[in-house]
Parts: sequence; structure tokens; C-alpha cells
Amino acid sequence: MSGYVLGLDYGSDSVRALLVDTHDGSELASAVVNYPRWSQGLYCDPARDQFRQHPLDYLEGLQQALQKLWQSLPASSGDKVLGISIDTTGSTPVAVDSQGQALALKPEFADNPNAMFVLWKDHTALAEATEITQAANAAPVNYLQDMGGIYSSEWYWAKALHVSRQDSLVHQAAHMWVEHCDWLPAVLTGTTHPSVLQMGRCAAGHKLMWNEKWQGFPPNAFFAGIDPLLDGLVERLNADTRCSDQKVGGLTDEWAAKLGLKAGTPVGFGAFDCHMGAVAANVRPGTLTKVMGTSTCDITLAEPTQLEGKSVPGICGQVNGSVVPGMVGLEAGQSAFGDLYAWFKDLLCWPLQHIQPHATVADIWAQQVGQIEAQILQALSEQAQNLEPGAGNLTALDWVNGRRTPDADQSVAMAISGLKMGSSAAHLFRALVEATAFGSRAITERFREQGVPVENIVVIGGISKKSDFVMQVCADVWNCPIDVLESEQSCALGAAIFAAVVGGAYPGVAEAQAVMASPVHKTYQPNPANVQLYDQLYARYQRLGQFVSGGE
Repeated sequence: MSGYVLGLDYGSDSVRALLVDTHDGSELASAVVNYPRWSQGLYCDPARDQFRQHPLDYLEGLQQALQKLWQSLPASSGDKVLGISIDTTGSTPVAVDSQGQALALKPEFADNPNAMFVLWKDHTALAEATEITQAANAAPVNYLQDMGGIYSSEWYWAKALHVSRQDSLVHQAAHMWVEHCDWLPAVLTGTTHPSVLQMGRCAAGHKLMWNEKWQGFPPNAFFAGIDPLLDGLVERLNADTRCSDQKVGGLTDEWAAKLGLKAGTPVGFGAFDCHMGAVAANVRPGTLTKVMGTSTCDITLAEPTQLEGKSVPGICGQVNGSVVPGMVGLEAGQSAFGDLYAWFKDLLCWPLQHIQPHATVADIWAQQVGQIEAQILQALSEQAQNLEPGAGNLTALDWVNGRRTPDADQSVAMAISGLKMGSSAAHLFRALVEATAFGSRAITERFREQGVPVENIVVIGGISKKSDFVMQVCADVWNCPIDVLESEQSCALGAAIFAAVVGGAYPGVAEAQAVMASPVHKTYQPNPANVQLYDQLYARYQRLGQFVSGGE
């Protein structure tokens, strides 16, 4: 069956819609819409690590993205769409009422941050994550054994408990909590009611403690023992999770009209962006796929027999079918990558943003400030790439937003050692780039130590296309070839591949990948002259990390 498929990618800042021809995998059109409320910084408090997003940003953004998409295509192109699939950031859950409506869509909660989606990068639930980890370690069955052994403040249960403790009105109104990647397919198919809502395998396995070993979730007694506020919540979740090659249902009449599509168009089960992006990158055992953006998410696969009876410590989980059916998906990542560079840029730009010019030159000043801000990271890269590795004797950690893996700890902070009067902005920027590469190396080394091979790395995401400097440093630090994909929308392309399966264009994921997966755009090879030096600098990074973490 030949036709079009639609991949929807919900990132941290925007939603992207990608239309792909199933016949040859050609990307016909794409559209990107930024979330307006998020762009204004509404409902967020970075000083408290609070990051919330309003569901209307997601719903309105989807409609606007599809309107933009159809403007560049022939009329009635929507009639050729065979299927739709969605990826999102995660863990990004929201409280819903007994009818399945997100609380922030109700008038009484419209401006309450606790009633909104708790974005993956929200770390307000540190205490709750620690309690969950302690409870799991003390239980007869360690329900975190396949989730790296440590529960994160970025994940579902910690966030649900934290909000419940902070806001009694939200707690009383919340019937259950739903992940973003499960909520959107349910909205589009009219299956949001708790009695019919089903979840994808990806979020449930990696963030909600779902596991085949115990045929679902941990028992209610486990959660109620942590805090009575969680009593009964797990019993409202459907343990029959589904892989993303299956469909949730058909597009409703209402949403078909809003999106310019046919009613009944199949909608697949959702997953996290990195998992679907890995599918666009032809992920396989031995290949690590890195989605490199504001943070990173690392995905690889293993045969179930390879990990039978073995749990990899300190990662974000190993789940059968979370990436592709029949294979164990392993997830890791860094809490900040591009965010670290953005932090440094904002730091340098503080005078430009806060010093007010004379009124007569205000308009010219605003224009110049915008030009400088747009160019500053490129200028820093040009200067930094001319410096030697470890220039200025600086060492930095990449934990500006805590540490996701290995060994989750969102309480740790970044540090920089070796600063002197002669340290320039370019010296410091190079140290930050090296820190992000070192943080990634720690992940690959953990996989290899545990018998999960990493033979080559495929990188997708904005940074991989924007900075030769960053990518070459990564190749040198990792001592591994890096393939950068051609597709500008790899996560949306991965969603489109699943849409082709749920829409009937292909019998399975492998067949769809063979035609639709992205080719390689560019390969970076490690520079042998730098590899040995970076081994020494990586050891220095590890020592600094041990010092900052209290000698762990």
C-alpha cells in the first residue's frame, strides 16, 4: 500500500510535523510551531527547577503545524495519509480527572502549574525520587532492577507524588496521571477516558516501573507504603501496554476536521522522541543512537537472550519492545547538552539584555543585540576549535541540570576547576564542550562494562548538524566514528516509520526502515593525535566528578 504518513515530534520547545511518502521514504514537507506559552516562560520557575507546559500549547501547536504543512502541498494531500504516529519528550506526565480530561483544560485549573504537564526537565521531585529508590531497595522485589536501580526526579511516580503533596486541590481532582506520549494519541482517537485508555510500552517500561517479570506494575501496597497519597493510583492504570507498531484507534471526526485529515485514519501508540529517533537511525545491537539537543537521550538494542537475568545498573531502563518489537531497548542520556551551551551564552549576554541604551538608539540597539546573540556560539566555536584539547588547564562537569546517567542524581551540580585570570571565554567554552563529550563517554563505558557492545555511534538532533567543532570533539573523546543522519527531523521520521506500519503500508518496522530510514549525511573520524590526550583529560573529569559528588 502506497501513500503518505504523518510523524509528529513534540520536543521541549516546539512541535514538528513531517509528511513522508511510504513508497520511497521521501520527506515531502515539514512544519515547526513553537509553544507560545512556553516561549514566554509561563508556569516555569528555573530557580526552583520547575518546568511546566500547558496542554493547549500541544493542541494548538498541532493544529497550527498541520495548517502550515498543507500550505506547501497540493489540495487534498491529507486524504492520502495512511497513518499517524507521535513521539514526545518524557517523562512528561499530566493529571487527568475521572473523565480523562487534563486538569489544566478545566477552567478552575487553567492557570495552575501543578495541573499542567510536568516537563522531563522538571526536577522539583528530588525528595520523592529518593524515597521511591529507598522503598524499592527495601522491598522483597526490587522494582527498579531493570530501571538502572535508581528512580529519577524526572520520572512519572516522583512527579505525581510531589504535585500531590504540594497541591491538595490537584490531588483531589486527579483520577490518574498520563504521559504526554500516551495522552496525545488518546486525544486524537477519543480514548482518553480511564476505562479505555491504553499506554505504550515505551513510557510504561522506562518511567512507570512496568515490567514483564511481574506482568505489569508493582502492587498498590508498594506505592501506598511510600505515601498514602499514591494509594490506588496504580490500580487505575491499564497494564496491557502496547508496542508502537500497533494502533490506538482511528482519528475522530472532530480532530480530522481540525487537522485536514480523513476520519478514521489510524493513530499509533506513542513513544519518547529518542526511541522513535533511533528507529529512523536504523538502531541495532552494537549501535548507539544519540538524540543530541537540549539534553541527550541514548538508545541501543540487545537481543532478549543477551540480557537474560542481567540488569544494567545506572541507566534509564531496559524494556522489551520499547523501541522495536522483540528487542530490548536500553536508554541512557544526559540531563543537559545544548542546554549547557545555552546557559553559557545567556551568561555572556547578560549585559546586552539588561543594560538599557538611550531612547534615541533603542531600536538599533535591539537589532544589534539580536544579531550578536544569534552569532555568539558560532564565534565561540571558531575560537575554541583553534585551541588545544584541555586548553587553559580547565576541567568542567556537564551536570548543570543534574546527572541523568550513569547513576541518576539530580541533586549534583556542575563545577569548573582551573579558572585563572588568563581564562578566556573561548577556553571556558571549549571546556564545556569537552565536559558534554566526557559525560557521554561515561554512558558508553557503562554499557561496555556491562557487556552491551557499543561499536559505532549515530547522532541525530540539531547540534549534530550545526557544529563541526562539537562533533569532532565528541569523536576524539569517544574514540569512535560518528555518523550524522541526513534527515533534519529524525525523531519525526521515526514516528512516520511507525505510522507506515500502523497504516498498513508495511508489515513490520524492519520493512518500513529499509525504505524510509534516514541515510548518513556525514561521518566524523577520531583524530588519533587527540585520543590519548583525551584519555588523560577524561580521568581528570572523573576525579572532579568524584570530588563534587562527595567521593562517591
